[in-house]
Amino acid sequence: MLGLATLGLMIALGPAAAHAEPIAGPRDPQRAHEVKPGDTLTALAKKYGLTVAAIVKANRLPGPDALLRVGQRLIIPSPDTPVARRGSVPQPRAAARPAAAAVRPPPARLVLGVPDFDGAAPAFAWPADGTVISTFGSRRSGWHGGIDIKAPLGTPVQAAAAGVVIASGVEAGYGLVVKIEHRHGFMTVYAHNDVNLVEVGDRVDAGEMIALVGRTGRATTYHVHFEIRHDGQAYNPLYLLPLPPRFAQVDETSERPHE
Repeated sequence: MLGLATLGLMIALGPAAAHAEPIAGPRDPQRAHEVKPGDTLTALAKKYGLTVAAIVKANRLPGPDALLRVGQRLIIPSPDTPVARRGSVPQPRAAARPAAAAVRPPPARLVLGVPDFDGAAPAFAWPADGTVISTFGSRRSGWHGGIDIKAPLGTPVQAAAAGVVIASGVEAGYGLVVKIEHRHGFMTVYAHNDVNLVEVGDRVDAGEMIALVGRTGRATTYHVHFEIRHDGQAYNPLYLLPLPPRFAQVDETSERPHE
């Protein structure tokens, strides 16, 4: 039962007081996390015992591959508290679980955040003259571990940096592919080639022609699939290539996912 003082205060404030939004206090289940270099949504979800979907929903991010900025503050919801927009009615847990399951986390080998290699990365150059028709990260057909650069059949494919050829042959999904190892644990991948022009063990310089653009493997148009990896993990090449990026209309049918 309400005390007389509380009842009197509610009468004095009028009917709006009965519907006022509660003020967050010490029991507020939400926490804040300040994004640090190397943070990803997958890592944060694992750290706090949540799903990526829960963090995406709590912060109204565009999706599971949203870019995080160093210093950005994220709301970390309680694992036991449904996340709802202000003024909306929280969904029952049973209804929320299928929605969360629909957001697939990225494979462990894909790093979605902005890399910080502290100057260790080579000065990568564009491997082919063309436009980006498919970007790194989430696609309707699955996760994409590189970018697709569209170019006519036979366009030269060039080494993005100096290194040693560690693979030159056919691989499932990739078709004819060349892989080059660079200093400090970096590797680049050039796939769907029409012809490979280098062999395993060859030393190549940045800009040296290593292949010709084709559509071998799982590809539906002529392009080069390009990846940049470091210690086994794939990073968004657009973060490591010179600006400006050369985008065309994104075409998710250029190849099926390699995952």
